[in-house]
Parts: sequence; C-alpha cells; structure tokens
Amino acid sequence: MDAYTVLAELYDEFMDNVDYNSRCEFICGKLAEYGIKSGIVLDLGCGTGTLTEMLSSAGYDMIGVDNSPEMLEMALQKKEVSGADILYLCQDMRSFELYGTVRAVLCVCDSLNYISNDEELAQVFKTVRLYLEPDGVFLFDFNTPEKYRAIGEDTISEVRDNAAFIWENYYDGETRRNEYDITFFLEREDGLYERQEEVHCQRAWTAEEVEALLKEGGLKPAEQFPGYPKEEDGRTVFVCVPADPERHIY
Repeated sequence: MDAYTVLAELYDEFMDNVDYNSRCEFICGKLAEYGIKSGIVLDLGCGTGTLTEMLSSAGYDMIGVDNSPEMLEMALQKKEVSGADILYLCQDMRSFELYGTVRAVLCVCDSLNYISNDEELAQVFKTVRLYLEPDGVFLFDFNTPEKYRAIGEDTISEVRDNAAFIWENYYDGETRRNEYDITFFLEREDGLYERQEEVHCQRAWTAEEVEALLKEGGLKPAEQFPGYPKEEDGRTVFVCVPADPERHIY
C-alpha cells in the first residue's frame, strides 16, 4: 500500500468534485436505520478527514485511521480549525489496534482497493469484526473491474490556480491491477513550479470475491448498492453486519 505524499497536500483541491455532503447523508441515514445514531465510529482510511469531520458534526464520536502521515497532517489541520473531538491514529488498516469496540466502521473512497490480495483483505475484515460491536455495522465501498476497464489506458490532466497534474492510468484486465502514475506541478513561493511524481497501485475486486472474504472474516452483507446516490460509476457499496453476533470478542 503506497502512502500519499505529495498528493496529500493537493488531495482536497483535486477531489472537490466529490459530493461529500451526499455521501455523509447516505451514511448517517444507513447508520440510523440500524439504530446507530451516536457512539464511537471508526473511519478506516480516513485520508484528510473531510468525512470524519462531517460525521463528528453529525454527533458521532469519531476515530480516524490512516497509514499516511501526510494525509493525517491535513486532517489534524482541519481539526485545529474546527475544534472537533476526533482521535486520529497512524496505522495500517490490515493491522490497526483500538482501545475497545466501536458501533460502526466505515471505509470509503475505494480505500480497500489498495489491498492487493485475498489474504490481506480477509485480514482487514477479521480486524474490523474484532472491534465491531455485536449489533454494529461495517459500511464500505470498492471499485469494480468494470470501473477500471472503463478508465483503461488513459491520460487525464487538470490545471488549478497553484497546481496541475497529469494522471496516466494503466489497467491489466488479467491481473486486475490498476496503476496510476501522477506527475504534479506545484507552485512555490518564488513563483516557479516544482515537479514531483507518485505511483499508486490498486486491485479491482468483484462483489463475489468480497462476499467470500467477508464470510472468512466473520461478517456478512446486509445490503449492496451500485454506488452512492447520484454516483453509479462502477463503485459498489456494501453494508455488513457480524455473521455471528453472539460471538464475544472481549
């Protein structure tokens, strides 16, 4: 799993097309349907904390976990401004540790696609189940092979006031490995632009594979959606619950 470095500084600026308000409304609505209107919620792969902040404002006691110090630095800056009571932890989603159980776990913005093999994804699910309360909910999304095939080998570029990027995408349908090479041009104080590069690798997952690995991790799907409202773009959203709620972890 590659950590975000340069991208962390620009992530929010280039993700301004994501309707976080709609996603937050959907997530809060789903949690409420399962009786979760308050309590501790874990945002796994929280990134710069945009959604974490929104859920904190909605009344949840938030924990944000991410393995990128750079992304968490952006999240902490937001926390300083908002004054939100959020605990951020720099940990890997495959081996994170909490102080106790949580009412719900979220893992959105295709964070799970950074997990590249069955064993590691099953381990993520097992760890989620370990810290999930018996009547808790695990809500997550992932990009499907159809989405990556639609992108294929393509080059995307975008220019903003103080930065620009070139995104070169490559998808191998046989291995279902998607790689994107990003070249950034960042304006510095002297007016010159600094060039930096990052490489990110993701794995496309099918719903059938995810369901099998959820079962191995002690979880089961309760609902499945073809994306978030207004975002049916090849992303799948699962709402899961413990397969055996009576099994006590602690």
